[in-house]
Amino acid sequence: MAHSSPLTALTLICALIAGSICLHYLVRRPPLDLRTKLRLLLGLGVFPTLTAVTSTVTGMEATTHKEFCGSCHVMGAHYANATDPNSQSLAARHSRPPFFGDRSCYVCHADYGMYGYAMTKAGGMRHVYEYYLGGYKDMTLEEAEKKIHLRKPYDNTNCRQCHTATATVWQSVPDHESLSEELASNRVSCTSAGCHGYAHPFSKALQEQAAEGHGVAPGTASAETRASAETRASAETPASAAMPASAVPGRPGAPSSPAASGAAP
Repeated sequence: MAHSSPLTALTLICALIAGSICLHYLVRRPPLDLRTKLRLLLGLGVFPTLTAVTSTVTGMEATTHKEFCGSCHVMGAHYANATDPNSQSLAARHSRPPFFGDRSCYVCHADYGMYGYAMTKAGGMRHVYEYYLGGYKDMTLEEAEKKIHLRKPYDNTNCRQCHTATATVWQSVPDHESLSEELASNRVSCTSAGCHGYAHPFSKALQEQAAEGHGVAPGTASAETRASAETRASAETPASAAMPASAVPGRPGAPSSPAASGAAP
């Protein structure tokens, strides 16, 4: 995985300059006059600091790409599904638009708000801990699909960052209008089986998610909501307009999958 950028080049240049200045001083041993002190200030202070800052920014930016998420073997199934051109899961369909296709994992799973970026990166450190010290590193893919899932219910606010509830096309969908308060308060989940279905085809069954506090509890969404899931999807995304309900995991009429009891990302 490589995402070159001007910052990457700047990082390398700063590191080379710092190294050259230090090497020159160690080899030539010039007199410690004002000129030498200024060079050492640049070589030991300014350029190393620039190298650290630009490399950190470059690294942070790299973590927003889908390939970074897929580099962890326990996320292999999630990455494969999201990049599958034939998959009709929410994750796959949200990975195809050019607006954020390469960053779909980050866009959908990031925290938003004033401290959203910091909270997202703090959560990423927990992932590092779980991988190296929590047993994820030694998990097989089959175990990962069953055991790794969201720590807390998926927040509808993430969906509404793009599918704004104030847009005319969103409000024109009857179930959106009738469930606006429930959606705003997360009492009904956009990614429940009664609405748009789970993000990945091996997400946990609705009853399991409800028992663990994930997603929407059975019976929370109205019968009309479940019956018109296909109508809602066609009103929001062109990609789902031509898609039969039976092709979407979690929607009414969808075939049962042996991996239906897997874990949500």
